[in-house]
This record gives sequence, C-alpha cells and structure tokens, in this order.
Amino acid sequence: MKIPASTNHKPVIISENYGDVDGRFANNTDVKALSLGLTQWNGEGMANVAAKIWRNTEEQGSGQSEEIPIHRILDLSILFCSALTHFTEAYRYEHLYDPQNPVLDRIGLQGNAMTVAVCTDNNEINEDIKQFNEALSDNGEMIGERLRTLSRTLKEMGY
Repeated sequence: MKIPASTNHKPVIISENYGDVDGRFANNTDVKALSLGLTQWNGEGMANVAAKIWRNTEEQGSGQSEEIPIHRILDLSILFCSALTHFTEAYRYEHLYDPQNPVLDRIGLQGNAMTVAVCTDNNEINEDIKQFNEALSDNGEMIGERLRTLSRTLKEMGY
C-alpha cells in the first residue's frame, strides 16, 4: 500500500487487504487497510502507538484516514463487550433498558471507572436502541467470529 507522504503516521504493522474482510462491506468498501504504527500527538515529540484506518478517495494519490490511539481501541472494545452483555438480557425491559437506571456498567480503569450507559440525551433513543439491537443481531455471526478469535488470542497471550 502506498502511504501518502504528508502523513505523520508511520505504519509498523498493516493489514493491506482489509477491504477483503471488512465485515458486510468486504470487497465493497472505501476502507483499504488498517495499520498499527507510530505517530505524534503532542508537541513534545513523544511517539505514540496508534491504529489507522486507511481509506481511498476519488482523487488519485489522495487518501483519507483516521488514527485512534491503541488504548482507545481497547476501550472501545471494552465498551462494545459491555454493551453486548447488556443486550443479552435487554429483552426484559420494555425499551431494552431501564429508563430509571440507564447506567449499564462501571468499569475500573486507571484509578477511576468508565461509565457505560444508554445515551438518554438522544431524543430518539427508544427507536435507536431497537435498531442498535437489531444490528447486533443481524451481525451476530460476524461479531461472534471476531470475539472468539480475540478470546483465543488473549488466552494464548496469557490473559
């Protein structure tokens, strides 16, 4: 994969064929690659490990991408798994959650806790949460495959 010269992301590990395995969008996606590499976010010149999603645009040689610090990817994974856990029992609630107690979990991280909650600021939460639940169900096989692979890999690493 040709990395644009203007990027400050220095790929170290890359999945150049991610477009072939991008879930339901496989072989029909604007995401072409995922990479793990080094980047700088602060003015102190300190390198950080980050993930990047490489996208193609219509212009030749131009690429859009997103960088996400590794800890945020892990935090997103934790958030996602917490949500999945909730939705296994969500059918018990009329609106798939308890409006009187929208907090689903508190997960201790670095001396504090990440609150996992239903976004009650969303004016259309009752409809949106149903669609979210349907999307989880529709993608259950693909999600399950990836979670099993992640679980196996974590076990092999001793976690």
